Amino acid sequence: MRIKRTTPRSGISRRTRLTAVSTGLVAAAAIAIPSANASDVTTYSAAQLNQAGNAVLKADVPGTAWAVDAKNHKLLLTVDSTVSQAEIAKIKRQAGANAGAISIKRTPGKMNKLISGGDAIYASSWRCSLGFNVRSGSTYYFLTAGHCTDGAGTWYSNSSRSTVLGSTAGSSFPTNDYGIVRYTNTSVTKSGTVGSVDITSAATPSVGTTVYRRGSTTGTHSGRVTALNATVNYGGGDIVYGMIQTTVCAEPGDSGGPLYSNSGIAYGLTSGGSGDCSSGGTTFFQPVTEALSAYGVSVF
Repeated sequence: MRIKRTTPRSGISRRTRLTAVSTGLVAAAAIAIPSANASDVTTYSAAQLNQAGNAVLKADVPGTAWAVDAKNHKLLLTVDSTVSQAEIAKIKRQAGANAGAISIKRTPGKMNKLISGGDAIYASSWRCSLGFNVRSGSTYYFLTAGHCTDGAGTWYSNSSRSTVLGSTAGSSFPTNDYGIVRYTNTSVTKSGTVGSVDITSAATPSVGTTVYRRGSTTGTHSGRVTALNATVNYGGGDIVYGMIQTTVCAEPGDSGGPLYSNSGIAYGLTSGGSGDCSSGGTTFFQPVTEALSAYGVSVF
């Protein structure tokens, strides 16, 4: 199963746009790389890990995601079910002398960006999930995934697209995966909560932190953070950087939804991943602090 993004973007050129100033996936089974011999290096420097990461990027294999495991001095490479042994061998060849620095974990299913039909927030041809409501002074917006806002103009609250929410005011995908929509419907209530949790601040979680995700397809699920600053290759040139990697499950339509703590800290926006909420999954999130800074807005 290939890592995939959530928004169908056929015929839409990728771009980053900003015209103004929030709810995608896999249980991982470890596959250890066999040691070539007893004298293999077991501790790798930051420079070697960086070189290994660059090698994975250069190999350009869709369905892969990688992040540095600082505790074990390894590059943790997550591969979905579409990645073949030949492609893994290609990555290792590209890494050369640093191949031993790569620790591989296989995850079931295909990594995707997560959009499908259903109820949530609707663009002209797809559905996503609202992440966090935010504001700048007295002007209100909401954040969602950039692969959702890319190519979208007007957003609606219902599948018949009769109730307007607002218009896309900024979008950044790939490289990043965040977008912002400005509310134009003054009759819509803008709540600073996610479900029953009042969001009062934003931060980046630590590895091991228990986190919660809410989405329009699967509701609320929890898991833990397994890596920070992960790079994900969705295929087709859609590569995103600096992602939060988690064990939380998600499914199509959950894209853009919020990652948060039960104490009210906003962490991220659902980007994509593999698996589902029946078998489990690996999901990646865009850190929300980056989006807040880019658009000069705050949670409330």
